[in-house]
Amino acid sequence: MTELAAELVRLKVDIILAPNSGIARAAKKATSTIPIVMANGGDPFVDGLVASLARPGGNVTGLTNLSSELAGKRLELLKEILPRLDRVAVLRSGLESTQSAQLKEIQAAASSFQVHLQILEVRVADDFERAFEAAIKAHAGALTVVSGSSGLLLRNRKEIVELAVKHRLPTIYPQIAYMNAGGLMSYAANEVDMYRRAATYVDKILKGRKPADLPVEQPIKFELIINLQAAKAINLTIPPNVLARADKVIK
Repeated sequence: MTELAAELVRLKVDIILAPNSGIARAAKKATSTIPIVMANGGDPFVDGLVASLARPGGNVTGLTNLSSELAGKRLELLKEILPRLDRVAVLRSGLESTQSAQLKEIQAAASSFQVHLQILEVRVADDFERAFEAAIKAHAGALTVVSGSSGLLLRNRKEIVELAVKHRLPTIYPQIAYMNAGGLMSYAANEVDMYRRAATYVDKILKGRKPADLPVEQPIKFELIINLQAAKAINLTIPPNVLARADKVIK
């Protein structure tokens, strides 16, 4: 990403659209003058990309996906589906330095629901099988995947989904991409809506506005997606009250 960002700077592009915080960081390292718009970033303040959400102050602005706040909600959804759930595995990337806020939200939710957490840290693709085996050995009843910008988890989403099915482990994901790979359930900001809104930032900046003066926006649309095919594969019944709240049900 660093090399690609440097190439864009050499080409003297007018603006850079960054799909996530990781790419935004690479772009910011390459330039402090070319405007950068995040379409689906994590917490840009925690990531050191902006001075504040209200007044970014530099060349980066755009949208945050509220990944930290939604992390606790995903655990709550698992508890609704599995009322007797008392142990949840948390899959995170060891390459991330900005996941502490998400983990804090998950821990707070776990405390309120009296759920014990087991943190599974992966650093390379070969770690996933070991991580799932550790979760099963510790009798985890479900798994939640942490959102990240390193790309390690997302790149290996097909393997993660397959391992969840293999070990019959109900899993909730932080992005719709996991659902396209056959995942059981996801809860996240609506990505299509966020990209549409990112386009308005591009428009404003190209018309003369400065990213430093454009507040970072939070999502206004969220999506709960449930895959009944994946549920059937692990003999899981989704409660009707949860199904009724789903924005999309894959049958």
